[in-house]
Amino acid sequence: MTKPATDPVVDIQGLWSIFRTAGIEAIIHKDLNLRIEAGEMLSIVGGSGSGKTVLLRKMLGLELPSRGHVTVLGNPAHEQGEKGAASRVGMLFQHGALFSAFSVLENIAFPLRELKFLPDALVRDAALVKLQMVGLEASQADKMPSDLSGGMVKRVALARALIMDPPLLLLDEPTAGLDPDSADAFCALLRSLHRELGLTVVMVTHDLDTLFELSTRIAVLADKRVVVSGPPRDVIAFPHPFIHDFFLGERGQRAMELLREYPFAV
Repeated sequence: MTKPATDPVVDIQGLWSIFRTAGIEAIIHKDLNLRIEAGEMLSIVGGSGSGKTVLLRKMLGLELPSRGHVTVLGNPAHEQGEKGAASRVGMLFQHGALFSAFSVLENIAFPLRELKFLPDALVRDAALVKLQMVGLEASQADKMPSDLSGGMVKRVALARALIMDPPLLLLDEPTAGLDPDSADAFCALLRSLHRELGLTVVMVTHDLDTLFELSTRIAVLADKRVVVSGPPRDVIAFPHPFIHDFFLGERGQRAMELLREYPFAV
């Protein structure tokens, strides 16, 4: 019996992103199409100015498409908040974006407290569960962000992104600023959470080690659109100047060694 097709978690069709400043028009995306299925770990790569972070902002509904459609979890992305569904998308910002005046636990609990109808004890317990889920001890709960290492900041920010149990997680440069050991540990954590929670993950990264460790599929932004998307090996073989420079330079050759160690990325 044929299994019925499921709707994509993210469906972007005919997207144009146009910015106008002082009478000057800049087209960032032009007729961009991208479909992301449930359970994927999709990485978005592209050169400077290709609109990677802009695309994440469109998925979050923070920016309206100039033209085209961005549908997330069955709704237009910009209507997520209006329909009370914004909690279905978790976001990990590049530098964590923790509130400096809040403790670790207060940062994690913040989205739940904003609902304003849950008991304080329940909010605290839920935040503690997420704190331990990302590999931190309860003894870290009362620390301030200024007392944390870069790796701990990432983990606290990840716990906050997961506090509402979203099915979709967006990551902007998740290992930026981390030393190699911390980056490896964070990638291992993300792989584990992706598997255990059944998450769909969309990640923007320029780090090739992270890219090959985590991606089940890569989408390449160039020429104002997605020029190719597919498993890493297929993308690397696609003839395009950006892909050649990005993947087949010296850094790319080193990182591609990881493909031998992580066959799920092939």
